[in-house]
Amino acid sequence: MPRQLFPALRGLLVPKGAVEPAPPPTETKDLLAGGVYTSMTLAGVTNVWGTPGRADGWDLERVIVEGYERSIWTFKSIEAISKHASTLPVQIGRGGDEREFEETIEEHPLLRLLNKQANPLETGDVFKKRLSAQLLLSKKGVFIEKTKSRGGVLTRLDLLPPDRVEVIPDDENATYVKHFKFTDYRGHIRELKPEKVIWIRDPHPTDPFCGVTPLEAAGLSIDLDVKARTYNISFIDNDGRPGGIVGIDLDGVDGNEVDRIQRRLAPGAHNAGQLTLVGTGPGGVTYVDTSARPREMAYETLSTTSKNEILSAFGVYESIIGNASERTFNNADREEWNFWSHTELPHLNLIASAFDPDLSDDWVIRFNTSRVQALEFPRRQAREEAREEFDKGLITIDEYRRIANKPLFNTPQSRALWISPQKAPVPANDQDAAALGLAPDPGAGGAPGTDPNAVLPAAGGDQSAAAAVAEARELDAAPTAAADVALARGEAPLELAAGRGGTAADEVAAARAQTTEAVPGDAAADVAAAYATVTQAENDGPAAEDVAAARAQLETKALPTDGFEVTDADFDALSMAVQAALTALLARQEGVIVARLRAPKTRKHTRFWDPEDENDTRGGDANIDEDRVVSAARWAEETTNTLAPILQQAATATARKLGQAVAGTDAVPPAAVAAALVTAMYAGEAMTALLGELAEVLREAQENDPNLDLETLVHAVGGLYNAAGPDLVARVAETCAVSTINGAADAAAESAGPGVVRTWITRRDDRVRPAHKALHGTTLPVGTPYEITGAQLRYPGDPFAPIALTVNCRCRLHYDTDPQE
Repeated sequence: MPRQLFPALRGLLVPKGAVEPAPPPTETKDLLAGGVYTSMTLAGVTNVWGTPGRADGWDLERVIVEGYERSIWTFKSIEAISKHASTLPVQIGRGGDEREFEETIEEHPLLRLLNKQANPLETGDVFKKRLSAQLLLSKKGVFIEKTKSRGGVLTRLDLLPPDRVEVIPDDENATYVKHFKFTDYRGHIRELKPEKVIWIRDPHPTDPFCGVTPLEAAGLSIDLDVKARTYNISFIDNDGRPGGIVGIDLDGVDGNEVDRIQRRLAPGAHNAGQLTLVGTGPGGVTYVDTSARPREMAYETLSTTSKNEILSAFGVYESIIGNASERTFNNADREEWNFWSHTELPHLNLIASAFDPDLSDDWVIRFNTSRVQALEFPRRQAREEAREEFDKGLITIDEYRRIANKPLFNTPQSRALWISPQKAPVPANDQDAAALGLAPDPGAGGAPGTDPNAVLPAAGGDQSAAAAVAEARELDAAPTAAADVALARGEAPLELAAGRGGTAADEVAAARAQTTEAVPGDAAADVAAAYATVTQAENDGPAAEDVAAARAQLETKALPTDGFEVTDADFDALSMAVQAALTALLARQEGVIVARLRAPKTRKHTRFWDPEDENDTRGGDANIDEDRVVSAARWAEETTNTLAPILQQAATATARKLGQAVAGTDAVPPAAVAAALVTAMYAGEAMTALLGELAEVLREAQENDPNLDLETLVHAVGGLYNAAGPDLVARVAETCAVSTINGAADAAAESAGPGVVRTWITRRDDRVRPAHKALHGTTLPVGTPYEITGAQLRYPGDPFAPIALTVNCRCRLHYDTDPQE
């Protein structure tokens, strides 16, 4: 029974022309063990270990003819695997990771042979493709003959036909292979030493002289697929069955006519499907339908099953061989990565590792897959997950770069966690905290137990407040600042420590050590005025002079009296210009959107179409495309283009004024103009948000009201512009004015050179937010950002700062040169 069921597979294992032996007493096909196929008849020899030579009976020629050349799925699977082996270059290196060697060799005989010319007949690509295909088809494996020069340099590589090579085992079991016997095309036998042959095979689990090939597992499926196709072709060629037969009484019909009718049943595809007349006897009329052919349905099922089994045996997905239908992009990407990870890479590594013995030390050879996009799939997912974790403050920049295989920055900023949403840094250690300005420098000699989040102490030496007061009063002992401050606080004069006394420096130091609440008094009024107004006290007094002179040397809230400062009029003038431009733009925008709603082209094929007559078919049930009507991207671009010239003119004027006041130059740096462009783009984004809200209003109105008419939509547009338009214009105009003027001034000050400082100034009214009130009077060098609630602002209205700290901001900066510089 097995001989009748599987003649084709038995033919693959029995060489052509061989006389079929009697049923062997060893292994046979067995269909009785649980109703499954267990093994195949073996043809071969017994080696020195008493194990059958499993690969000796593999008829490679018949495998290629019947299994490779006639089966489309086998052919495409082997092509899909071997084409990558042919196109990928080979490289030699050591160290590094699976993607990139740490060190590579550029010149080596193997590189020249495998990447350039393997032998006079074959290039490196052709050689690698044939090698890969043979490895998939041959159960013996692949045999490569190495040819070396007299100096021992490898000069060529030749593939030997596997069916012409015989492996001779070692009789003494010292080495597995004694030598190889190769029969060339002329019939001559050559003995090849093992060191002259590279033998590559996908190892068999029990037989070291045998390999495995997917064709073994897919043999039945390949045989069924080929036989099913052959059967159908033969049936079409020989089938003359008509589509139907009509039987009639042929009594009295001439014999020649009967013969002519019978010839209508001749075989051939060109006769299939015709209606045929036959005789039934006297008075009989019948009809037989022969068009129903369940065979076609059986063939389709058989073909699909065979295809899936063949592709599964080779580990190739249908999308890899060109059919990605019924698959999403993600599924196709996943299939391609699975193919590379589980099929192609092990196949390439098996080939490359066979050449490692020809290398010295720890050098290895492998195919260069660094440019294979499919292998980036898991790495791309890992990078996306790492970016999400970084945005949530779970990992540092350096940790992300390690995942992305990029060099580490290894700086305090890159080692710190940046917590969302304000990106506040969390230092990794005390040294990083000092570098980030979040704790005292450990090297400053602070006392043990110092709060790591405390404000850094004032600079020592000649820059201290005490030294500044002493210099201001020329060490005059009377009247003392300590007495004045103590009197202002309602206390007795402070007792000075033993030692050098009487100086203003000692007295102010002692006075500032007290923390009691101030009470009314002349000195108290002076100090309070210095803190509240950041100007010189109106009521002069010894303590007021001392404190003002001391704080003038620090980064404190002391406002200079000269330099450059934009005025409220500068902001108001630019804000009014932006308001006028935006108001005109919104009016035109509303008119265009309403016109689009009423346009026939927009209403065509929607429920808002008014038919001209009963034959008008241009209506429909769809809603108007609100995104097309609104066209947010176009209006955002037009908003930017409308405001950019206005903002650039104001930025240029501001930068020129500051340059003349601070540096005596009329030059306008490009960064000043860039600030205007960035602000104009912000205005475009604000317009996009408004139009997105309008599109949502139109969408909800159409979805919620099935009886909605066109005029209601038009009124909805007008209502939104009347409600949101004025607020948008005022907010955008004020933001653009503050951001543009402050950005241009800051850019001009930074280009003026070192020694320029600026002081934060608010408008001192109820609209000023508490965070900005805390910055009022703070002086910093140009280029040093202002720290506020965990965020950094380069200047008031900084477009790159959190919007909660910039929207409706009306603050400005006062610029001056630093006296110390």
